[in-house]
This record gives sequence, structure tokens and C-alpha cells, in this order.
Amino acid sequence: MKPSSFLYFARFGIKTILFRKKTPILGTVILTDKCNLSCKHCSVNNKNAVIHPYNQIKSEMKLLYNMGVRILFFCGGETFLWQDGSKTLRQLVIEAKEMGFLIVNVVTNGTFKLDLPEADLILLSLDGNKEKHNQIRGDTYDRIIDNIKNATADNICFYMAVNQINKDTIRHVCTLAKETGHVRAVSFNFHTPYPDTQNLALSREEKQTCCNVIAEMMNQGVPVFNLKSAFPYLIDNKFPTPCHQCVVIENGKISTCGRCIDVPGLCEKCGYFFVAEYTLLFQGNVKIMAEMLKTYLKYI
Repeated sequence: MKPSSFLYFARFGIKTILFRKKTPILGTVILTDKCNLSCKHCSVNNKNAVIHPYNQIKSEMKLLYNMGVRILFFCGGETFLWQDGSKTLRQLVIEAKEMGFLIVNVVTNGTFKLDLPEADLILLSLDGNKEKHNQIRGDTYDRIIDNIKNATADNICFYMAVNQINKDTIRHVCTLAKETGHVRAVSFNFHTPYPDTQNLALSREEKQTCCNVIAEMMNQGVPVFNLKSAFPYLIDNKFPTPCHQCVVIENGKISTCGRCIDVPGLCEKCGYFFVAEYTLLFQGNVKIMAEMLKTYLKYI
């Protein structure tokens, strides 16, 4: 991370904590809900199978920037399916950087060629070992591993949603992250039980077990892009929601924290690690502050 970016985020954090501000710093643009997969835990893919046009996406990026957002995510659907004429995902990342966003990340299922060196992080969904990943996402594991090996930059971060199917494969994904070239770290979430996916949710005891495993792997030197000090809050869902410092925009609609905010009762069952981390950070949790500083300087 550039020193100027670090200073910007430090000032933002201090102002937010001292004055209880609710200005967003992290924003997500949904490029499309179209996806080439039909994953068992997903409830947002191919509802309309629409690819939003370039001019709309550019306007949404400017809107988020003017709101104060400086960490930008591009999400889907599948982001690499996005294209409008000659404009591709790569152009969007480059333009976001030129616009002034300090960190630009992309979320993908990893089934397309990973040629995006301009992104700070490519958050790539890998949901367990080959058997469990393919059970969730179809026969894609080998293709994804090949794409990682042929990636053009070392900016990949595994992004694993832990659920009832893959909860016993955390060690596998951690070890793979540590041993695979082009992979910088692994980031975890617990399954958030959207409608029709409640059967995949973990119990408190299962969350505790998973966190114990993740902490053990961190102690062994596995690069994990999560904060250990947030684990107790995630296990008991005792962190404030929604996160006012995060926003999502999809087809012109802005949602505080995420699209799930519109689902009654879902915030109380949130499994997104970053939501816990950010809300605790901006409440002034000293342990979270110190660990986030160390983690972000290491992996971004």
C-alpha cells in the first residue's frame, strides 16, 4: 500500500471513530448478475441475466467516488463476463484507478483467464478441496487451478464461503494458498443464509471449530486475510450491523452494507467477516485496529 493511501485511510478512520461518521469508504459495483455457474449457496445469479452497460457503470463509479468511497470492488454474477463493445473488465479497473480509487479489487469464480495485473486483489472463489468445491460449484476445480497457474500477476486471494458442505476442508484451502504461486492469501466468510440456502448455515459450535482451525493455520504461517481478533464476534454474531462504511450499487440502487440488507432478519445472521471487521474497527476496537493495520500492509 502506498504511504499516501495509508495516510488517507488513517485520517478517515480517526474522523469516523471520533465523530461517529457514517460516510462510506468501501463500495461495490455489481457489473452483472449473469453467471456461467449455478452454485448451491448462491441466491443472486442469473435472476435477470443482465450485463449493465458501460456508461451506467462509469456513472455508478463516479457516484461512489463522490460519496467518499476509495476501496472499490467489482462483483457479479461473474465479473469476467462483463463486456460492452470494446470495453472489458480490465478497462474498468484501469479507469477506476485513474478516477482516484486507492484500492480496486475484483471478485470472480476463477473459471476465466486471470489476466488482470492492474487489480490490487482478485478475490477468487475456491470452496474446498476438489470434491467439495465441485459439489458446490460444478466440475470447475481443475480449470480454476490451471487458470491460477497461468495467471499474469501475484494478486490472487482465495475467497472461501464456509458452509455445511465444505466446513472440513479449511486446512486444504489454507495449505493450497500457502503453496500455490500467484496466490497472496486466503479470505474466509461463513455462509449467510439467504432464502432457500438456510440448510447450508453453520451452528455456533461449528463456527467455533472453523475459527479454531483458521487460527491454527494462521499460527503456522498461512497467509490469511482475516482478523483473528474478530472471530469471537463472528462466532456469536455479536457485531453491529449493517456496516455504514460499506455500500453496494446495483442498477442504480444503493444499499448500505450489502444487497442482503433487504432480507428481513438476515443481518442478525451475517457471516461476512469483513462486515464484522469494519464495524468493529469504526467503533474504535483497538485490537481490530492493530491487526487490520498489520494485515492490510502485508497483503495489499
